[in-house]
Amino acid sequence: MAEGPGNIVLVYLRRIGQKVDRLANDVSNLKMRVTAVVERLASVETSIAGVNRMIDRLDGRIRRVEMRLDLADTPY
Repeated sequence: MAEGPGNIVLVYLRRIGQKVDRLANDVSNLKMRVTAVVERLASVETSIAGVNRMIDRLDGRIRRVEMRLDLADTPY
């Protein structure tokens, strides 16, 4: 028995539905991965801010040492 036009449409609709399901799954996976990347980036930015604070404190200490030893060319 040959497939009628209605059956062919149903076959294609099922195939499209399967592809849409796979795409939805892929998008869901991508969302999770992007969230992980964003969280990691936030962690890196926090670490960089901590390093910048340490550098700022060291810069202040070096300036005080330079001033105390009269090593600074111009006052800060």
